[in-house]
Amino acid sequence: MSITINKILAASPNTERGRPTQLSADSKGERIAYASGKSIFVRSIDDPSISKQYTGHTAQTSVARFSPSGFYIASGDVSGAVKVWDSLEAVNTKGDYHIISGRINDIAWDGDSQRIIAVGDGRDRFGHCITADSGNSVGEISGHSKLINSISIRQQRPLRAATGADDQSMVFLHGAPFKFNDKVAGLHKGYVSGVAFSPDGSQLVTVGADRRIQLYDGKTGEPTKQIGEGEHKGTIFGVSWAQDSKRFVTCSADQTVKLWDVEAGKAVQTWRFGGEGVVSIPDHQVGVVWPAGRSDGLIISLNLAGDLSYLVEGSQTPTKVVQGHNKSITALGSSSDSKGQTFWTGSFDGRVCAWHVAKGCGHTIEGESHKNQVTAFQTTSDRAYSVGWDDTLRISDVSQKTFLGDSVKLSAQPRGLASAEGRLFAATVSGIDIFLKDDLVGTFPAKDYTPTAIAAYGSTVAVGTDSNIVQIYSVDSSHKLTPKEKLTKSTAQITALSFSPDGSLLAVGNSSGKIAAYETSNWEVKTDRWSAHTARVTSIAWNEDGSLAVSGALDTNIHVWSLKSPGKRIKAPNAHKDGVSGVSWVIGGKQIASTGGDAALKVWDVSGIE
Repeated sequence: MSITINKILAASPNTERGRPTQLSADSKGERIAYASGKSIFVRSIDDPSISKQYTGHTAQTSVARFSPSGFYIASGDVSGAVKVWDSLEAVNTKGDYHIISGRINDIAWDGDSQRIIAVGDGRDRFGHCITADSGNSVGEISGHSKLINSISIRQQRPLRAATGADDQSMVFLHGAPFKFNDKVAGLHKGYVSGVAFSPDGSQLVTVGADRRIQLYDGKTGEPTKQIGEGEHKGTIFGVSWAQDSKRFVTCSADQTVKLWDVEAGKAVQTWRFGGEGVVSIPDHQVGVVWPAGRSDGLIISLNLAGDLSYLVEGSQTPTKVVQGHNKSITALGSSSDSKGQTFWTGSFDGRVCAWHVAKGCGHTIEGESHKNQVTAFQTTSDRAYSVGWDDTLRISDVSQKTFLGDSVKLSAQPRGLASAEGRLFAATVSGIDIFLKDDLVGTFPAKDYTPTAIAAYGSTVAVGTDSNIVQIYSVDSSHKLTPKEKLTKSTAQITALSFSPDGSLLAVGNSSGKIAAYETSNWEVKTDRWSAHTARVTSIAWNEDGSLAVSGALDTNIHVWSLKSPGKRIKAPNAHKDGVSGVSWVIGGKQIASTGGDAALKVWDVSGIE
């Protein structure tokens, strides 16, 4: 019996308005690495559905950088920790070092893949240089009076390093061991957000909030020339060199990415996002990388919304846009049509995405989304319904993957969503809102309890409550709910409900991690032995024939349960960092999908249980 990971439809990079986001590509141009939540994702550039997740950090991650050899990655987080680990399996931590007392903003490797410099915001220092394998000090980072945003190390000898900081200066370091050599101040009139040595080591470039692009001699650190004055209209957040050291690319808050010819001193191509003359804050370009080792000249840019755009010289539009969530996924739904199965995910920030299982790709639903946390999904043959903490019901077209029309206001904050026989039931903290053909046709107030979960099959509606009871109702043709039964065996608040596909069973999960299955013919307990979770059960789903159920909980674990052998189960431990929020079966019954606090959608292979 086993449950093994099949694919990780990875989360998007962390972004923050006004702050650069560092992207890193390996030396062959095959993979990209970035920080997302408390994880680092290593993702195939050509097939983004192939990815690895490193979960060694305990705090919000901030940066990840490939070593020049491509075998290791150094990553940092907001607590000042830097971890060095293998980039292939993303599990074996080689080094764990505490560098500074605050956020790590950037990391750089030397050309031998032996030394790393990590910089950021600390109380006693803003960065440090160590050996990657032992953490021994090999120099100090000094000269700045404010936090350091970016670091770059010259890959040739003699070793040089450069840092850019909020004190509007660039500090030039000689190594190894690295020590202060010179400070260039007065050129930039705003914080320096990016520094980068050219691959051949001959030149250095800095960019910043004053929209200035400044070049320096790579060996001496002497300023040489400024290019592109007045071209960018907003803060320049990132810069990355082409492998030929003759061109580089910049990204900016003016919603553009520009490709520069260094010798000519001018931009040879501009990519604009969000439309000409249209101000779109999500289209601020906050990170960019030009992967080495590729023949297609691909450039990858990141916007504030977390979308990765694939750009190629000569084409004005991206050849591909990779989208996803960069906040915790809080809801999961599933729909299917002639094109296959689609998973619907909603996150803490209100973003809704649709994922095509077979293709392994996702995209953001177009139109006005929820303003904050998405609570639940329910799908029909042509509609996907979602409710969120903005107290609205929003409707999406399943085939077009777009939001339809205006939102529908709910009576209160929603707790769950269910559908049966053309009706939609939204459980709110004040009662049940009933919809037919997208119109509100009834509201049933809850007087003695607060609804916490809901499920429906045929004319039966099950409502979980904060008083540990499942209230069973029947609904008639006039949309009136009539109390029918009370399930009182639970010793904790009801948090998840799910009818089996044929309606013969109801699975009930509670806040203490216990799950019981009831027979709906007489409401007797079928089994109450599904009790391996140690925290709140967030989601339960039955397979197509109702013989197996899968559950996810805040304890980060996923369990697959058997009705035939209630004592047997298979477990995916630590399936999602910060808890599992949703589980669902993939059509065919051999795989399950899950979502969680790490903002990732994962597909698992299940075998050996019946």
